[in-house]
Amino acid sequence: MGTSGVIVRAVNALTARWAQTAPTGSGTVFSAAGVWPLLAFLAAGADGGARQELTEAVGLPAGQAAGAARHMLASLDAMRGVDAAVGMWTGRTLELREEWLADIPLGALGVLTGDPEADASALDAWASKRTGGQIDRMPLRPDGNTEFVLASALALRTEWFRPFTEGLLWPESGPWEGRGLAALHRTTSLLDRVGVAWTPAGTVTELKVLGDTGIDVHLLLGEDGMSPGQVLGAGVDILARTRAVLPGTRLPYGDAGPGLSVRRVRHPRPTPPTLNVTTVPFSVSARHDLLDQSPLFGLTTATTDKEEGHFPGIGSRPLKIQNGAQAATATFGALGFRAATVAAFAMTASGVPEERYLTTEVDATFDRPFGFLAVHRTSRLVLAAGWVTDPEPYREDEFSSTPWA
Repeated sequence: MGTSGVIVRAVNALTARWAQTAPTGSGTVFSAAGVWPLLAFLAAGADGGARQELTEAVGLPAGQAAGAARHMLASLDAMRGVDAAVGMWTGRTLELREEWLADIPLGALGVLTGDPEADASALDAWASKRTGGQIDRMPLRPDGNTEFVLASALALRTEWFRPFTEGLLWPESGPWEGRGLAALHRTTSLLDRVGVAWTPAGTVTELKVLGDTGIDVHLLLGEDGMSPGQVLGAGVDILARTRAVLPGTRLPYGDAGPGLSVRRVRHPRPTPPTLNVTTVPFSVSARHDLLDQSPLFGLTTATTDKEEGHFPGIGSRPLKIQNGAQAATATFGALGFRAATVAAFAMTASGVPEERYLTTEVDATFDRPFGFLAVHRTSRLVLAAGWVTDPEPYREDEFSSTPWA
């Protein structure tokens, strides 16, 4: 398998794993392709436990990861209807390793001023420009401790070879029952645009909608009770050809799959087989805190303090992951489809910086709600515990002008 095939397999595997975490009761959108190159660049500059975890998340040896990420970004940017970019911003005192920078696309490097408001504005402008305005805000905000930001942007668009006709849909069962919905209709003689796959969790209907830029959208409908992860995972398996699909030309008559019926109909003249499609337009947006699922992205160790940092191959200062996030949006309509994603990781200093002189400073300030424990000294048994939220007010006539020492 060539480099591109290895990357596709790795990114799709991450997509399937991420899908397993998708919520059942609400819409969402995410892009493993937008996160994977960043994880690969991080893996190339990491060491120790962080390198091992990132390598597992990326699905490639760390020594090959940065080159694969560069290859992927170049391949994405060469696709019709796709714009891909990577950007990075460093604090003025952070010196990046030349070996690591060799795999970073030219023109990607910027500078953090240390002013969080100014830096956030610059990052937002980059996100908006790189996604054609679909995402106008970087999904994370730098602060005064941010040493490094690594981001990717991905925008895609396609128009259908054959547009849908807009109409009205009244579902007769299910969660949308009794609601008048905007609908999209289309008829084609290409029955193989639809198919049915069988999975351990149930059957899944797949419909392919082809776009004019070489970007298609596969709509996937599972049986009642299947989770988003199960349905989307089946779609990934279909793409990998590890899940067989019975094409539309071979479907049995009757209820052939979720939302799928095959019947015989009489016509007054010879008519080719017909696939009638009805769906709904949709627009969905989401923001994902990538550290909420740090094991999925190989980031558990990389967020912890370590005196020498976790990324010695990236820069001269000890670094750890400060935060990571992705913003994504997608719209499916009568004429086509568009989507965009911006993912970013911020880094801050790791460990305790070396200081030449020692001194002692103690500050004990109880100026907000606090708790207390009454403890038996010998046994350390807690005898009473409480939480203070309403301290007595200061009344000038009850206190002398000289405070207690």
